[in-house]
Amino acid sequence: MSHDHDHDHSELSDIELRVRALETLLTDKGYIDPPALDELIETYETKVGPKNGAKVVARAWSDPDYHARLMEDATSAIAELGFTGRQGEHMVAVENSAAVHNMVVCTLCSCYPWTVLGLPPVWYKSAPYRSRAVRDPRGVLAEFGVTLPDETEVKVWDSTAEVRYLVLPLRPAGTERWSEEKLAELVTRDSMIGTGLANSPFHQGSTA
Repeated sequence: MSHDHDHDHSELSDIELRVRALETLLTDKGYIDPPALDELIETYETKVGPKNGAKVVARAWSDPDYHARLMEDATSAIAELGFTGRQGEHMVAVENSAAVHNMVVCTLCSCYPWTVLGLPPVWYKSAPYRSRAVRDPRGVLAEFGVTLPDETEVKVWDSTAEVRYLVLPLRPAGTERWSEEKLAELVTRDSMIGTGLANSPFHQGSTA
């Protein structure tokens, strides 16, 4: 899974440095409150942003024709729902099943589908996740609370500046007659990265 990330990585590093410098300056001047800023970022990471992806997943679960289009050309299918823009131009959907579980990582930087998942979580950009997701995916999944049967194959997909992935999680049992809106509430951000599963319909939790 060797890919050319150089141009994207350097751009992200420069942006991150500028953001940190600006944040420090604004904090020093008393214009922003770091805890409040952290809470705002957390909201966009786990609540607002991933709702776009949840709508995509719910539509794919509910509509066989849309599911087929998503698997064939994810970029166009996602655009049908109005989710377009930078970081989402070249999307590929990979589907979980009882036989295969997919997980996404960016081994050299932090390529991430912002248009459907919002801001990338801190752990996604961390060196330990980027290295261990490839070397020990089952161990990483276990740390996220996901234990899979031994017979389930784990596939790890390496995002790049050219291709970003959306995991279509396994639809929970007992949701056959649910509306798209209700189904979307079961879809978590982590389930669309592959480090989590969709919420149980009987024990709905956070959409983080």
